[in-house]
Amino acid sequence: MALDYRRLRVVSDSRGVVFEPVEANDIERYRNAHVVVSGPGVIRGNHYHKKGEETMAVMGPARVRIKDNAGTAEVDVPSGEVYQFKFPPGMSHAIKNLSNQSNVLMAFNTVVHDPSDPDTVRDVIL
Repeated sequence: MALDYRRLRVVSDSRGVVFEPVEANDIERYRNAHVVVSGPGVIRGNHYHKKGEETMAVMGPARVRIKDNAGTAEVDVPSGEVYQFKFPPGMSHAIKNLSNQSNVLMAFNTVVHDPSDPDTVRDVIL
């Protein structure tokens, strides 16, 4: 199992933070983008995608857990940092907000979201 992730550059000042969630040369391959704001202790995800690859920027503090045929792994994203994760089809993923405030993640998928036929399969791993 190879959990593909990296720390993103965050610019922070008194107004807040700015980060680039994906690389410029990757933007055109994505067919869906969505922003998720989660309350304290909330867990999102707990699914995998049948066809789509999902790239996600997660702002900490948060816990990201993945599962595939090789087992499970998890990464804690520290407070104030942003990590980018890439989840290939079939890799279950879940994200937990570890703070007492809302946190943010932004996700990009290579498959168009179709609410009548979603590309997700529920898999509770966190």
